[in-house]
Amino acid sequence: MKTIGLIGGMSWESSLEYYRIINEHVKEKLGGLHSAECILYSVDFEKVEELQHAGEWRQLATLMTSIALKLQDAGAEGIVICSNTMHKVAEKIQESLRIPLIHIVDATAVEIRRRGLKKVALLGTRFTMEDEFYKGRLKEKHGIDTIIPGEADRGRIHRIIYGELCKGVVKQSSKRETVRIIRKLAARGAEGVILGCTEIPLLVKQEDAAIPLFDTTEIHAKAAADFMLS
Repeated sequence: MKTIGLIGGMSWESSLEYYRIINEHVKEKLGGLHSAECILYSVDFEKVEELQHAGEWRQLATLMTSIALKLQDAGAEGIVICSNTMHKVAEKIQESLRIPLIHIVDATAVEIRRRGLKKVALLGTRFTMEDEFYKGRLKEKHGIDTIIPGEADRGRIHRIIYGELCKGVVKQSSKRETVRIIRKLAARGAEGVILGCTEIPLLVKQEDAAIPLFDTTEIHAKAAADFMLS
């Protein structure tokens, strides 16, 4: 089994899910008392969030790269960033590593293509929905088209993530809002929806939608476990 390095804490609520899913997947594959060999570096998310909203992505890239290098030096054979948004600096991080970074967009694209879908909606932070690091990679590398909510709904999703889910708060009113947004995206032609923030699966589940939902936390965590067992 390979050792995986996890960059977590963004937020710790979703990092907890990564740890659970990776260990469950390893146990399912190997049986017995097997569990995952992993190293977790959990950041102080307050500092990261401040840099995100200040647009200090170069500083964030430096921070994340230094953490990834520490994990590599500690024996990690692959790196997982337990966050969709922080994949905005994933390519910068990979440039400094000798080991692979398991990219959340690539893992999600495999699942979308497996379902035969070509046009999906993307929910996440404003950074994930509006910047090109996510949509562009889906299109250029995997041939998948992406649509996003309108301006007002993007603001609502962003506020739900940072104001509630990252603080461990799950509100039924926010669930209803998110389901409403998903229905609007389906009406615009989305064949499925990427839950492109690792906290969103804490709020909505597949039974809440009539079209496929792609839980990036579960998809990414299972991809990490498969890498460990490859």
